[in-house]
Amino acid sequence: MVSCSKADQTQTNNTPAATNAPSVSIGFDDPSKLTATAPDTFKVQFDTTKGKFTVEVTRSLSPNGADRFYNLVRSGYFTDIAFFRVIPGFMCQFGIHGDPAVSAKWRDANIADDPVKGSNTRGTITFATAGPGTRTTQLFINFGDNVGLDGQGFSPFGKVIEGMDVVDKINSEYGEGAPGGNGPNQGRVQMEGNAYLKKDFPNLDYIKSATIVPADSTK
Repeated sequence: MVSCSKADQTQTNNTPAATNAPSVSIGFDDPSKLTATAPDTFKVQFDTTKGKFTVEVTRSLSPNGADRFYNLVRSGYFTDIAFFRVIPGFMCQFGIHGDPAVSAKWRDANIADDPVKGSNTRGTITFATAGPGTRTTQLFINFGDNVGLDGQGFSPFGKVIEGMDVVDKINSEYGEGAPGGNGPNQGRVQMEGNAYLKKDFPNLDYIKSATIVPADSTK
């Protein structure tokens, strides 16, 4: 077994392809159609099993990442999505869809890399990557100042501006994923989805919804 440091732990985006996945016909099942350009800045409110938090995105920090996130949110992708990898003091990771058929659609929908203009400080949100050109749908929120990730190509595109106390409460009892830890195996999450997670890791926290906050909202 090869051990990994915190600086390596977020690079776990590639997993085996799903097999015998049923067809889907929902708004986020065709990545090729979800290519809108995001506003220069926008806010997204996450409603989770621990409460609500708000992320503010600055597109200029990471344009390709911001655009992908914007399209995922607008399509309704983040519904019943697990925080499947939560490591205290480091980060919480999410973004694999609960339906294996949807995961299969997005697995090879990579976006081009963005230069790292910001830093992975506490509260920033960043796409996970398994190396150059591999960002798809997995993201993480930094619990601490993980500046060591900056030099590895992890490009933050926004930050939690409200409700970081909620993010801090996301359940971390399962820790690192298998095989390096006792948490969910990403390959199985990809192929079996929430059926696997809810059976074997019943205490995970989930995103119930993520919505764009109207520009004229005072909240």
